[in-house]
Amino acid sequence: MKTLYVGNLPWSTTDEELSRAFSQFVQVKSCRIITDRETGRSRGFGFVEVDDADVQKAIDALSGTMLGGRQIVVNEARPRQPKF
Repeated sequence: MKTLYVGNLPWSTTDEELSRAFSQFVQVKSCRIITDRETGRSRGFGFVEVDDADVQKAIDALSGTMLGGRQIVVNEARPRQPKF
Protein backbone atom coordinates (compact mmCIF):
# COMPACT_ATOMS: atom_id res chain seq x y z
CA MET A 1 0.00 0.00 0.00
CA LYS A 2 1.19 3.52 -0.83
CA THR A 3 0.20 6.93 0.45
CA LEU A 4 -0.56 9.81 -1.89
CA TYR A 5 -0.24 13.47 -0.91
CA VAL A 6 -3.12 15.65 -2.12
CA GLY A 7 -2.50 19.39 -1.94
CA ASN A 8 -4.25 22.68 -2.71
CA LEU A 9 -7.55 21.38 -1.36
CA PRO A 10 -10.36 23.80 -0.54
CA TRP A 11 -10.67 24.22 3.24
CA SER A 12 -14.23 22.92 3.05
CA THR A 13 -13.18 19.51 1.62
CA THR A 14 -14.16 16.55 3.80
CA ASP A 15 -12.59 13.08 4.04
CA GLU A 16 -15.68 11.70 2.30
CA GLU A 17 -15.45 14.13 -0.63
CA LEU A 18 -11.77 13.34 -1.13
CA SER A 19 -12.44 9.61 -0.97
CA ARG A 20 -15.31 9.95 -3.46
CA ALA A 21 -13.10 11.82 -5.95
CA PHE A 22 -10.39 9.13 -5.83
CA SER A 23 -12.85 6.21 -5.78
CA GLN A 24 -13.92 7.09 -9.33
CA PHE A 25 -10.49 5.91 -10.53
CA VAL A 26 -8.93 3.62 -7.90
CA GLN A 27 -9.86 1.66 -4.78
CA VAL A 28 -9.27 3.85 -1.73
CA LYS A 29 -7.97 2.10 1.40
CA SER A 30 -8.11 5.16 3.66
CA CYS A 31 -8.33 8.90 3.38
CA ARG A 32 -7.77 11.83 5.73
CA ILE A 33 -7.72 15.61 5.58
CA ILE A 34 -5.09 17.18 7.83
CA THR A 35 -6.49 19.73 10.25
CA ASP A 36 -4.97 22.35 12.52
CA ARG A 37 -4.71 21.04 16.09
CA GLU A 38 -5.91 24.27 17.67
CA THR A 39 -8.65 25.44 15.31
CA GLY A 40 -9.77 22.14 13.77
CA ARG A 41 -9.74 23.87 10.38
CA SER A 42 -8.39 22.06 7.33
CA ARG A 43 -4.78 22.83 6.45
CA GLY A 44 -5.56 22.43 2.72
CA PHE A 45 -3.99 19.04 2.17
CA GLY A 46 -4.59 15.38 2.90
CA PHE A 47 -3.47 11.84 2.30
CA VAL A 48 -5.06 8.94 0.43
CA GLU A 49 -3.88 5.32 0.72
CA VAL A 50 -4.17 3.13 -2.37
CA ASP A 51 -2.73 -0.15 -3.64
CA ASP A 52 0.81 0.05 -5.04
CA ALA A 53 -0.50 -0.80 -8.51
CA ASP A 54 -2.92 2.16 -8.45
CA VAL A 55 -0.46 4.92 -7.51
CA GLN A 56 0.40 6.13 -11.01
CA LYS A 57 -3.18 5.68 -12.21
CA ALA A 58 -4.45 7.97 -9.41
CA ILE A 59 -1.73 10.57 -10.04
CA ASP A 60 -2.38 10.60 -13.79
CA ALA A 61 -6.16 10.77 -13.35
CA LEU A 62 -6.38 13.44 -10.66
CA SER A 63 -3.29 15.65 -10.53
CA GLY A 64 -4.17 19.03 -12.00
CA THR A 65 -7.92 18.41 -11.92
CA MET A 66 -10.43 20.71 -10.23
CA LEU A 67 -11.92 19.83 -6.87
CA GLY A 68 -14.17 22.35 -5.17
CA GLY A 69 -13.00 25.08 -7.53
CA ARG A 70 -9.27 24.52 -6.92
CA GLN A 71 -6.68 22.74 -9.02
CA ILE A 72 -5.35 19.91 -6.85
CA VAL A 73 -1.83 18.48 -6.71
CA VAL A 74 -1.40 14.72 -6.34
CA ASN A 75 1.92 12.92 -5.86
CA GLU A 76 3.44 10.10 -3.87
CA ALA A 77 3.86 11.14 -0.24
CA ARG A 78 7.40 11.43 1.09
CA PRO A 79 8.27 10.01 4.52
CA ARG A 80 8.04 12.52 7.33
CA GLN A 81 11.37 14.04 8.30
CA PRO A 82 12.31 13.74 11.99
CA LYS A 83 12.27 16.99 13.98
CA PHE A 84 15.44 17.91 15.86
